[in-house]
Amino acid sequence: MKEFSPDAIRNITLIGHGGSGKTTLSELMLYTAGETNRIGSVLEGNTVSDYTANEIERQFSISLSLLHIEHDNTKINIIDTPGYSDFVGDVKAGMKVCDTAVMLLKAVEGIEVGSENAGHYVDEFNLASAIVINKCDNEHSRFDEVVDLAKERLTNGAIIVTFPANQGLGFNTVVDVLKMKACKYGEPGSRSVTEIEIPDDLVSKAEALRTELIEKVAELDENLMNTYFENGTLTDEELSNGITASMIKRSFTPVFAVSADKAVGVNNFLDFVVKYFPSPLNCSSIGAMNKDTNTEVNLRCDTSGDPVMFIFKTISEQHVGELSLFRVYSGKVGAGLDLLNVNNGKSERLSQISVLNGRTRKEITNLFAGDIGAVVKLKDTHTNNTLSPKSKPLLIKPIEFPDPIIRGAIVPKAKGDEDKISACLHTLHEEDPSFNVKFDPELSQTIISGQGELHLALAVKRLKERYKVEVDLVEPRIPYRETIKGRVEDVEYKHKKQSGGRGQFGHVHFKMEPQSRGVGFEFVDAIVGGVVPGRFIPAVEKGIIDTMGRGVLSGNQVVDVKVTLHFGSYHDVDSDEMSFKLAASQCFKKGFLEAKPCLLEPIYEVEVKVPDECMGDVMGDISSRRGKILGMDSDGHFQIIKANVPLSELYKYSSTLRSLTAGRGAHKRKFAYYEEVPKEIENKIVEEYKKARAEGA
Repeated sequence: MKEFSPDAIRNITLIGHGGSGKTTLSELMLYTAGETNRIGSVLEGNTVSDYTANEIERQFSISLSLLHIEHDNTKINIIDTPGYSDFVGDVKAGMKVCDTAVMLLKAVEGIEVGSENAGHYVDEFNLASAIVINKCDNEHSRFDEVVDLAKERLTNGAIIVTFPANQGLGFNTVVDVLKMKACKYGEPGSRSVTEIEIPDDLVSKAEALRTELIEKVAELDENLMNTYFENGTLTDEELSNGITASMIKRSFTPVFAVSADKAVGVNNFLDFVVKYFPSPLNCSSIGAMNKDTNTEVNLRCDTSGDPVMFIFKTISEQHVGELSLFRVYSGKVGAGLDLLNVNNGKSERLSQISVLNGRTRKEITNLFAGDIGAVVKLKDTHTNNTLSPKSKPLLIKPIEFPDPIIRGAIVPKAKGDEDKISACLHTLHEEDPSFNVKFDPELSQTIISGQGELHLALAVKRLKERYKVEVDLVEPRIPYRETIKGRVEDVEYKHKKQSGGRGQFGHVHFKMEPQSRGVGFEFVDAIVGGVVPGRFIPAVEKGIIDTMGRGVLSGNQVVDVKVTLHFGSYHDVDSDEMSFKLAASQCFKKGFLEAKPCLLEPIYEVEVKVPDECMGDVMGDISSRRGKILGMDSDGHFQIIKANVPLSELYKYSSTLRSLTAGRGAHKRKFAYYEEVPKEIENKIVEEYKKARAEGA
């Protein structure tokens, strides 16, 4: 397998809204470069990158796929990412290790919510970018309008490099404003491209766009600007260097017209990638932390440097084991190399190093700085880990995966599967860190969380298919809180038990009062004269704390209560710690019910991004969920609604939002505070708790 130096490598990630054609474009690039002998189809389930059973069944990408081609003696690493928002973790993973993000837009729909979200990630990672306007063969294609929308809502640096000569159903020709030629494409699969003269009616448009392109590049540098003013143009070398530099500075985003279905425009795109896209050498160094010295280090793309590699994706495959996808940031790596996992301090020996095209692996001796590949069977290395020499332990900043927006509780269908399920869920988290799992002792449930209902449903499906364990996914219990609103000046309880021999005796008087929200529990020992001996005071406090943990009204934790022990009595023989603990527990329950008890529910701050035309429906739905609208902001043709909504009303909200907005809405949420539950809802919760206890008795 051929090895490539950093200057002959291009790393691109395909991003965009679901259905924009990322996988189809990747198929076309593989075929054009001769890596495959046919163009696969998502509908037929035979594409290189969507190779898992779930992807074939659902006809869209679920995980990122790593691909590579060679074009004009340059290796192009392609990361095909999912467009569905449930799998945004893989989008961020792909963008972490690429040098250029290539966004696909549809020539009819234009900017969709998935496109705008991906655009935010381009900004977050400070990446060079390009735009491919796909589906120019659609009869309602509106290439120029979509370019204008991209300038308005994605980047004002969007500059046309190729545009359709005949967009619509007969689309087969693009005009390349750099080459000042038209390129006519043959039938899909023919690999036929013919350079022809630009049609007369498009010459003036091509010249104007070329001038716009050159002026945009010249703006980057004063010397280039002076050269342009003096000569009226730039040389090929000046233009080449200027375009690359402008892309790196993010002032220039090339735009291409393509039909991935009809195989039109891809050669022009690939030629541009090779000639103008930044290589790993062009890009700035990446920041790393030296764990020994605790200092920041700028890690340059240097093949002679210390080997440093970053794991951006873990794939667990049957008959292969764990496959770790990585980028080499410095030096070179090969089989047999011993490195340190800087995150956990464990040593790893690299075994087979491969390059991938989907599930197809080709072994390679070495990979150099700037390249991307895969290694099998690392012992204890996972996504977001850095491997480097023990002598210089460098840690690369991890990918920040999005917070979960949906929760579900796992209930095993068969007893005894709990440990196996836990291990399997942990493996799924290692593959996709945006999928989380934890056992919540307060709820006594295993809670899984992720980016959408489908995200969780697929996790359950994988448990059954891959690990042969079946579970039900149910609505998680809500972590309500109990507290009081009133004061009780004196509540008394005497625990007295005599059954022959030594008995039990504990007697306490409490004063109980509410605390401000969030202050927590406070216990005050106000005993005077030793009426309750000091050795029993800790038992009193422990009895209160244990009862608070179990709750009084609904089995939920009690919070924000102050209890003062101010009187009591004891028996020389019968009193012991257990007696006072039991007395304290019962006294607390009695006083709690007298002090105007109430339930609190968790309130989440929700931010919903929706198209203008859907705003009314979405706001109405939020109100029906007892939500309180906090305000609204506009973002282009989208509205951002901010609201506080009870957690109990948010189960499967992502699915409802997609239904209300035809898949164009998105939301995120975070815990805000606890608030009193309306009385009618509280009564229902308490009654259900009493009924469940009675049935379980």
